[in-house]
Formats: sequence, C-alpha cells, structure tokens
Amino acid sequence: MIGFLGEYEATLDLKGRFLLPAGFKKQLTHKSANQFVLNRGFEKCLTLYPLQSWEPIFSEISKLNDFDPKVREFRRYFLNGAIQLELDSAGRLLLPKNLSEHAGLEKDIVLVSAVNKIEIWDKSKYTQFFETFTPQSFSDLANEVMNKTSN
Repeated sequence: MIGFLGEYEATLDLKGRFLLPAGFKKQLTHKSANQFVLNRGFEKCLTLYPLQSWEPIFSEISKLNDFDPKVREFRRYFLNGAIQLELDSAGRLLLPKNLSEHAGLEKDIVLVSAVNKIEIWDKSKYTQFFETFTPQSFSDLANEVMNKTSN
C-alpha cells in the first residue's frame, strides 16, 4: 500500500500543468510512478490517486448494486470528471480545465498527503481552512475520530 507524507507548494503554468514535487515522487512505488487518476475531492479540491491506489476503490465501486438509486447517485458524483493522467517527460501533470475550475485552482497550489492519495488545493483556500481551525477544534476532532470504540 502506498502512504504519502508531506505538503508541497507548486505553481500551475498557463496550460494548467504543474511539476509533481520530488518529495512525492520519491514516495511512489515503481509500479505507480507515472500513472494517476485525478478526481474531484469531497471538499473544493482535487484528489490525485496513484493508479495502484485507485484500482481497489474502483473495484469496490463496480461491485455496488446498480439497482440502488443511492449507488447510482454516488457513482455519478464520485466518478464525475475522473480522468487518467500520466506524467510527461518533464515530470508534469496537466489538470483538465473543468477540474481546475471545480477546485478554483488558478496559479498557486498546495499538494497535501491524504494517506494513499494527494489532495490538490488552491493555496489561498488551503491557508484559509487552517486559519479558521483552532488548536482546540483540532483536539476535539482528534479525540472524536481516534477514540471510536468497536461494537
């Protein structure tokens, strides 16, 4: 399993490309080093999955009951805009315009580890998110999430 750590800033060029940070490149396994799936995130960001991380998720989604309207709705939303990408010879990824617009990406971006995937945020929105999140809020959230008991 792939596990990412780190937070890196990058800049989109006029064509919507950015250089995948060396810190993330070093964390990719050989099998997943060049191929990715880009998707909308749950928040106003994009999610970049190494192909190796995407395949088990897609497999689980494909097993869901197509007769359930909630399954169809979830698939439409989750897979909406998902696209396979490959690093170019210079180590860059090209973000499709529709996905960049969804996340409000213009020039300065932040790439953030999210366990087995990377979130891509507009730098100002990412900064704003943390400015409104207090240490006490984080402590409360950590306590709630990490202290769940099994039934």
